Amino acid sequence: MKQQQGTHTVEHTYRCDVCNRTFRKLDTLKVHQRVHTGELSYHYEVCNKTFSRTSNLKVHQHVHTAERQYRCDVCNKTLRNGGNLKEHQRVHTGERPYQCDMCGKTFSHTSSLKAHKRVHTGERPYSCDVCNNTFKRTGTLKEHERVHTGERPYSCDVCNKTFSRTCDLKVHQRVHSAERPYHCEVCNKTFSIRSSLKVHQRVHTGERPYRCDVCNKTFTSTSNLKVHQRTHTGEHPY
Repeated sequence: MKQQQGTHTVEHTYRCDVCNRTFRKLDTLKVHQRVHTGELSYHYEVCNKTFSRTSNLKVHQHVHTAERQYRCDVCNKTLRNGGNLKEHQRVHTGERPYQCDMCGKTFSHTSSLKAHKRVHTGERPYSCDVCNNTFKRTGTLKEHERVHTGERPYSCDVCNKTFSRTCDLKVHQRVHSAERPYHCEVCNKTFSIRSSLKVHQRVHTGERPYRCDVCNKTFTSTSNLKVHQRTHTGEHPY
């Protein structure tokens, strides 16, 4: 292996023959190549899940052991590693150290900044291999893929209803808890869903953004517009 002397770094000598990415160590290259081959060499016997790296396996094991060694000194929330704790603490400090160089918007995580920049570039690098729909985030792609697989991995611990997204589960759980966290500052009415609050606020603002393309009548919500459009089509769905 060729090396440079003094303060210079070791040359990248190991190259992936699929994507041409280079690595300083052969072991690192071998781990990387599993991205292309799909090889998952490390198996967890508790849930039979497999991983391409031992580090990923160890992180996953915490899901089962509930090992959370890092505690926030503000709210006592526990995290699995120091990096997660540092990111979490920005909830309390309001720190947003990562800034978009195009519009100046700031973010608390580098991943959020990276995803935001795609608003400017139009980049949608994650593609569904079933329908070719593209997405800006891997998480959004993963959620979309459940449309094809029918997977609903999130279950309500009260009624066992299942959901494809954690956010949908969280909204559903308010049916049981009666939680209504969204509050109108004008009349104090509360709502369980942010979108319902937004529609309600149009009562106060007079905003009616949805227009019938037949008679130009306007509405505060898409649902009201759809009901109205049946007066033109004669549709009686119920």
